[in-house]
Amino acid sequence: MARDYYEILGVKRSAQAEELKKAYRKIAMQYHPDRNPGNKEAEEKFKEAAEAYAVLSDSEKRRLYDQYGEAGLKGSTGFSGAQGMNIEDIFSMFGDIFGGHFSGFGGFEDIFGGGRQRSRTTERRGSDLKLRMPLTLEEINTGVSKKVKIKRLEVCETCNGSGAKPGSKTVTCPVCHGSGEVREIANSFFGQVMNVRPCSNCRGEGIVIEQRCPQCGGEGRYQGTKELSIKVPPGVTTGNYLTMHGEGNAAPRKGSRGDLIVIFEEKPHEFFVRSEDDIYIDLHIMPSEAVLGTEMVIPTLNGRVNLTIPSGTQPDKILRLKNKGLPHLQRGGKGDMMVRVQVEIPEKASGKELDLYRELLKMESKKMRAENRYSKIR
Repeated sequence: MARDYYEILGVKRSAQAEELKKAYRKIAMQYHPDRNPGNKEAEEKFKEAAEAYAVLSDSEKRRLYDQYGEAGLKGSTGFSGAQGMNIEDIFSMFGDIFGGHFSGFGGFEDIFGGGRQRSRTTERRGSDLKLRMPLTLEEINTGVSKKVKIKRLEVCETCNGSGAKPGSKTVTCPVCHGSGEVREIANSFFGQVMNVRPCSNCRGEGIVIEQRCPQCGGEGRYQGTKELSIKVPPGVTTGNYLTMHGEGNAAPRKGSRGDLIVIFEEKPHEFFVRSEDDIYIDLHIMPSEAVLGTEMVIPTLNGRVNLTIPSGTQPDKILRLKNKGLPHLQRGGKGDMMVRVQVEIPEKASGKELDLYRELLKMESKKMRAENRYSKIR
């Protein structure tokens, strides 16, 4: 014996449209197959609720049902209960309520494999290429223009990228009849489900080549090489990249080219260490130079310069050379060069040196009292 549709949805006979929708939504969420995999009872309740809502949400069907019961729905209305509903009717109704998706699940079409027809993309685009470019600090400092050879897919000159043999033409795909899609019917516990996939015969284009180009085999492109000049701006660092639009792979059959992504990588330097746009170098001096002070010629990224070491310079002292670092990328100015002084203590001194150090020790020990030998770590 059939259950009462109002009872199935748990509403009164006077329920309005919004109340019906709210009741159906609650039951559909509870008994949805994705939440109850393999549960036949939940499946039946889900279909039963869909049947009840399909009738009561339609004013004409509801009038006939209220007046004659299920008998009033047969024949003239074209409705014969849940068994007469196809799966797309149930899911389209379900999708209308949930707006194509609902919390806790993916998109409506994603769940049920199919749904709305996808539009065919007419514009094809070649894939992007990536190139890693190692750079020295000297090249980064000044900027550089480099020529490179890359392997990429080029447009076929025989068919001008069309993929068709010269003189031949394209025709409508006999498999998808120009739609670019193939529809397949599969049986499930809901009934028949329609799946839509791109046509493999025409790759979703809807047309096929009557006779393929003998040079490229219908692809409209071939593997070639290209020499490019790449201009590297000053101040780049590892991870910065340059996008060269339209220098990637050619697309199949007259599409637009992809891009070339040039990724910069900084090579380790013999002397310098980089910190943002500042550079650091260690300068090793002798104890006498630290005490007396001196002037030295040291390397920078822009050539050699004179550096004054003040008398009494302590180990690890940092001497700053303004604007001797790397250029700031995309803005004016430069970083600084930091010279860290390292005082070299001889491991093995000669006889004469030892005599001098002993004499010096006698002089210094008179100045250095015991309480001055200790201090808090900084």
